[in-house]
Amino acid sequence: MRERKTEKTNVMRLLDAAGIEYRTQEYEVDENDLSGLHVAQQIGQDPDSVFKTLVLKGEKTGYLVCCIPVAEELDLKKVARAAGDKKVEMLPMRELLPTTGYIRGGCSPIGMKKKFPTYIEETAILFDEIAVSAGIRGAQIILNPEDLSRYVEAEYASLVQE
Repeated sequence: MRERKTEKTNVMRLLDAAGIEYRTQEYEVDENDLSGLHVAQQIGQDPDSVFKTLVLKGEKTGYLVCCIPVAEELDLKKVARAAGDKKVEMLPMRELLPTTGYIRGGCSPIGMKKKFPTYIEETAILFDEIAVSAGIRGAQIILNPEDLSRYVEAEYASLVQE
């Protein structure tokens, strides 16, 4: 197997253009284990600081994006409350690519096809750096959570199950 260097993704180009500091971390993709815990282990990061990007649809508000630690489960009631909606549900997998431009395991809060309301689990502020997808499977972007929040115009909220 030859070693490869991740080419610049759209996520990286957008961050470069915005002057936001980040670093990338590559990992081996295991098609049998697309879990975020696998990713955190591969890149040597605390699972609490590695965030997965989930896309939902609100009854009234439409599409929205949530970033939560990879080991956590989303609390749909908390998400609905944060979004000011009565009910939200996960976006069906078949709608992910046409809606966001990203595939499962490579969905990033940065650079989606359209700008959607974005919410980041409030525990992100406990870290100097968090990791999110670089927009492809096999690469993560590690950056300051405040920089991410400002760039995607996200709100911090309690989003995970207790």
